[in-house]
Amino acid sequence: MESESPLLKVSNLHTHFFTKSGIVKAVDGVDFDIKPGETLGIVGESGSGKSITAMSILGLVPSPPGKIVNGEVLFKGENLVDKTDKQMRKIRGNEISMVFQDPMTSLNPVFTVEKQMIETILAHEKFTKKQARKRAIELLELVGIPDPQKRLKNYPHEFSGGMRQRVMIAIALSCNPSLLIADEPTTALDVTIQAQILELFKKMQKELDMAIIMITHDLGVVAEVCDRVMVMYAGKPVEFTDTTNLFDEGKHPYTLGLMNSIPKITAEKQKLEAIDGVPPDLRALPKGCSFAPRCKHVMESCLTIDPNLREVDDNHLVRCLLYEESESKKAVTP
Repeated sequence: MESESPLLKVSNLHTHFFTKSGIVKAVDGVDFDIKPGETLGIVGESGSGKSITAMSILGLVPSPPGKIVNGEVLFKGENLVDKTDKQMRKIRGNEISMVFQDPMTSLNPVFTVEKQMIETILAHEKFTKKQARKRAIELLELVGIPDPQKRLKNYPHEFSGGMRQRVMIAIALSCNPSLLIADEPTTALDVTIQAQILELFKKMQKELDMAIIMITHDLGVVAEVCDRVMVMYAGKPVEFTDTTNLFDEGKHPYTLGLMNSIPKITAEKQKLEAIDGVPPDLRALPKGCSFAPRCKHVMESCLTIDPNLREVDDNHLVRCLLYEESESKKAVTP
């Protein structure tokens, strides 16, 4: 894995939304890469910039008001930011696919699953309609939908939530993409179906040697499927390391806050800790560290200095002044 060159490399990505009430810095300097066959988790609260990062990669940021104002998105060595919409349409669904959070709103309710799947396949593959239908049946069978030939004729509302999500995965896999972006793919599902969907992802990845970006707020999902993790807050990565290291040696106060909010099956009685406060307004970010108003370890310097993402251990990056040498580390009350 270490010797392979990245399939995708995102460098200094900034995506802003220009609104009447101000500039929303939804993605404010994101750097990461992902190799073939690897799973990268992107974690954070709602509004941390996870989904906009994914939309920026795919060129799906609504413009106006959104715009990528800086950065590169190198996919197989080509910068996707420079591509036209016509060029991106050839890449979306073909080279890079995405499974969206809510399958009910992602699937068109007035068309059958067959029509929607065949349309996707014909848009990217030189198939006849008969070949595309055969491919659609194979895909539904691949994702575990029983009697696929019959279910192909159904409308989205005739499927359960878990089955609709499987249909979305089948559509995403229809052209054997090199990279699959899954945006909160298990959020609306019960725990049994969640487990089945995650197993399906692992199975598909193994069979297709596909890279996966898993966007989630659920650290349980991260532990189950991800090789490395990027924790985001206020549009920026605040911690980046491999999954095992994150759970064993998580360092950023925000990461630790997320960890402490998870129930532990080994404890008989426990009080879950909440992170005080709310995420900042991205139109008016506070001076200094964005997490300082909510941080239990805040120092005077945190209120004026915006820390850099720096390596504190091998392959472990953290954005926090606690891990930077400083003459003054006097604690203050947030």
